[in-house]
Amino acid sequence: MNSSKHTELANHAWSVADLLRGDYKQSDYGKVILPFTVLRRLECVLEPTREKVVETVARFAGQDIDTGHFLRRASGHSFYNKSDLTLRKIAADPQNAAKNLQIYVGAFSDNAREVLDRYEFNQQVRKLDGANLLYQVIGRFTDLDLHPDVVPNHNMGYIFEELIRRFAEQSNETAGEHFTPREVIKLMVNLLVAPDADALTVPGVVRTVMDPACGTGGMLSAADDRIKALNPDATVEVYGQELNPESWAICRSDLMIKGQDPENIRFGNSFSDDGHARRKFDYILANPPFGVEWKKVKEEVEYEHKSLGDAGRFGAGLPRINDGSLLFLQHMISKMKPVDVNGGGGSRIAIVFNGSPLFTGAAESGESNIRRWILENDWLEAIVALPDQLFYNTGISTYFWILTNRKDKDHKGKVVLLDARDQWVKMRKSLGDKRKELGDGTNGRPDHIGDITRLYAEALHVAGDPEHPLHGKVKVFWNEDFGYQRITVERPLKLRFEVTEETLAALAEAKPVAKLERSEEFVAAVRTLLGSSWTTKSEAFVALKDAVVAAGLTWPSGAPFAKAVREAVGVRDPEGEVQKVKGAPEPDTDLRDYENVPLGEDVEEYLKREVLPHVPDAWIDHTKTKIGYEIPFTRHFYVYKPPRPLTEIDAELKSLEAEIQALLGEVTE
Repeated sequence: MNSSKHTELANHAWSVADLLRGDYKQSDYGKVILPFTVLRRLECVLEPTREKVVETVARFAGQDIDTGHFLRRASGHSFYNKSDLTLRKIAADPQNAAKNLQIYVGAFSDNAREVLDRYEFNQQVRKLDGANLLYQVIGRFTDLDLHPDVVPNHNMGYIFEELIRRFAEQSNETAGEHFTPREVIKLMVNLLVAPDADALTVPGVVRTVMDPACGTGGMLSAADDRIKALNPDATVEVYGQELNPESWAICRSDLMIKGQDPENIRFGNSFSDDGHARRKFDYILANPPFGVEWKKVKEEVEYEHKSLGDAGRFGAGLPRINDGSLLFLQHMISKMKPVDVNGGGGSRIAIVFNGSPLFTGAAESGESNIRRWILENDWLEAIVALPDQLFYNTGISTYFWILTNRKDKDHKGKVVLLDARDQWVKMRKSLGDKRKELGDGTNGRPDHIGDITRLYAEALHVAGDPEHPLHGKVKVFWNEDFGYQRITVERPLKLRFEVTEETLAALAEAKPVAKLERSEEFVAAVRTLLGSSWTTKSEAFVALKDAVVAAGLTWPSGAPFAKAVREAVGVRDPEGEVQKVKGAPEPDTDLRDYENVPLGEDVEEYLKREVLPHVPDAWIDHTKTKIGYEIPFTRHFYVYKPPRPLTEIDAELKSLEAEIQALLGEVTE
């Protein structure tokens, strides 16, 4: 089925909006169209076995037994409908449409009915009936052919996504929060699964796949398809969790139709209500929303972080409150299967991030500590940079992070950075912020997905071969290369001392001075020294004390007072006296500086080489040294482009001036 057919069927479903106009706000159209599309799809899937199910219901009528097993077997699916009603029959009886539709929906098995309940379907039925629109809406959907032989399961996903995109546009929501472009999913699944291709072809292989932010289930379906393409006899069990009720309902119904267990798709927030607690999976993948705050679950997340520590999901650290991306990654890492003594087991993870998780957060911040935890455990296999303008809801650059706890020996201790930012073709028509797409080799387009997949598989070889044409697109680093020591470079506080109008004003405002009973007289006594200056603190304090005593006042004692006077009359001077505390130079906070020194390098050697030639009196305060980790992806792939020659720029400007003059001449003629 081509994209024009998807659009045609989506247009048919969305044409119901013409009936709703006036009785419904535009932003509420989807609340009717989406559940009716799901209902029609369920009906079309069950139609071939509908009579068999009705016969089974009649056969067990009046018997006090659980008929669920027999009805599922009769329907051929994990769900069924016990009624002999259809949407077409209901539409043919307008007077009883609401009553019959509720009977029809109530006859579905619990797992199917729960999907419609998430849409508050009964409420919409009552509203449509009250507006005398129900039978018309039902009639419109009876003409929508969604039978599996016309619309296969894979293609049905495109139709749901198109409807959600339109719903999001009408509601001023973000479509990208609900689903990911299919070509992006295909590449992501390739990179996730490709290294296991041989293992997946083993007869009878069983694999579990989990997405903690599954949206409409596109990633789960793609992973299922990919594994079964490698081995049609493989058993793939998919699991997911979703917070948005409409997306959850579509994902659940889609997987239910495909024969997956609908109970594996949980509703709720993965952070505060883990629907798959204590479960481990072979493959875990996700495209969590970018830059979304986690304030709503702050209490639960912080409690788990503090009370469970490393025994919980968030022991490594907590990111800033306005971006929960790295919480998702920690949650996914907690779902990895352990590796056994023979090297078996283990898991692979793929997640989509924007650039923020690469470098946000200073040394020993929550983000930096999470990166450190991942790298020191040798879980990060690769990061792949994607083109910008690839997603529906953002035009910014995005990245795949690929992680595993079972790296092969060649990848041990290493991280691959792969630059695929130039692998794209321009779309004929933009969809939201999406203006670019990855080519798949069809319809005359380049095979970007295949090229990137192959380059990923050969990354170590390409990085080690300077003659390879794609050598500049791949770089390999040791885990430690992303670590650094954040050192604090101090310089001594140097002061001269003087009494000026400015220092007198500072003295009068100092709290220890202002609290004196005769503070004004104290300042007046010091004023007698106006214009005086001293090179040392001891000389200055002797003179100040003599002036105060001469005025009949007492010189206060105590360190706070002495410090306040020094700060008031002391003036920073590169040639001034070095101030000391307990015999050691006192650092000047205004001159304090910070340097990032690569992990493993001797910081004192770094100081001698990089700092002391410029400021010979500097030193490192080792008590303030912190360890940080960041991944400056773009810096590693930066290529210097020299500016154009001035003669070329001048020639271009003169050409443009001549062109403008010619145009002006035409206007004035």
